[in-house]
Amino acid sequence: MSAPLIPFGKPLLDQAEIDAVVAVLSGTVLVHGPITHEFEQRFAARIGAKHAVSVSSCTAALHLSLFANSIGPGDLVVVPAMTHVATAHAAEFCGARPVFVDVAADTGNLDPAALASAMSPAVRTVMPVHYLGLPCDMEAISGICERNGAFIVEDCALAIDADYDGRKVGTFGLTGCFSFYPIKHITSIEGGMVTTDDPAVAIAIRQRRAFGYDRTVGERTRPGIYDVTVLGYNYRMNEVEAAVGLAQLKKLDAFQGARATNFARLREALVGIDELTVFAPRKGKATSSHYCLNAVLPRDGSIDRDAVVARLNAAGIGTSVHYPCAVPMTSYYREKYGYKTGQFPVSEWLAAQTISLPIGPHLSERDMLRIGAAFKDAVHTSRAQ
Repeated sequence: MSAPLIPFGKPLLDQAEIDAVVAVLSGTVLVHGPITHEFEQRFAARIGAKHAVSVSSCTAALHLSLFANSIGPGDLVVVPAMTHVATAHAAEFCGARPVFVDVAADTGNLDPAALASAMSPAVRTVMPVHYLGLPCDMEAISGICERNGAFIVEDCALAIDADYDGRKVGTFGLTGCFSFYPIKHITSIEGGMVTTDDPAVAIAIRQRRAFGYDRTVGERTRPGIYDVTVLGYNYRMNEVEAAVGLAQLKKLDAFQGARATNFARLREALVGIDELTVFAPRKGKATSSHYCLNAVLPRDGSIDRDAVVARLNAAGIGTSVHYPCAVPMTSYYREKYGYKTGQFPVSEWLAAQTISLPIGPHLSERDMLRIGAAFKDAVHTSRAQ
């Protein structure tokens, strides 16, 4: 009998989420309701932000963070070259131009030196991405932005609970943007959240996530009567999603503990592969959210990434790649802006040679040992060929 499949990710839902959804569906309020408001309040408290605004996705959160702060044509937005394409798309949605900056070779995060070189008076926003849950050097990035008059939008899609210098990510910038996609740290089926300490920004984002209405459903003295004072989108989270998210938030401590333990076990199981790079936070300065273990193979291609992945998958081990292409090397951005291969060497190396290994709370110590052994075998076989 073959060994059971180890999936890369798996949403962990049980009767708590089912009961929460049934309770919503048994009532009369499916949007603009109290469950969404409670989820926002509890999430803000968890992150340590003054305000949290629920939205339909992290992409919506990123877009609204720029749109609500008047980013538009003529503005430049700094984006790391190694990220999910949604980060750059948020700038494009606003008519602004993303300026791509390479990442640091020891973290995969926005390189502060490269950021400093990219700054100009036209740069209004910097979007640091906490790569796979590993916090960026927010001290350096914040200093650069303050000196240049740019505000920060943190992409925390994979970084819930990660902290830098004792402070959680999502609280360093003007806004922080989170994702609740099914295999993230917690899920709301789909959905996202914007955190901010600025009450005016929170109000602006709340208004623009719902068409630009001048008053919420609860604020209307006459049902159905409102005005539209600004341009807005339909980026709301519904009560069913919020109910799932709220139930998941109560489990987050247990989920995060399992992730940290699994990361440590798998990292230990990979000891002895000298060519391997594993990104980890600087001790005493930062704590990762442990989304996955990112195993990065040599730049020279002496170990073929695709061959290793094929052997892992054949052994029943699910993997992923974060991300398969440096964003400026994707067809859309390459063709629009004329980027050339070799302009972002670290990001291009990661795109070609990274393997994301699973460490989620759906997995056990035995799973970590199995992944480690299979990875060593796949690398040894690749070396021999």
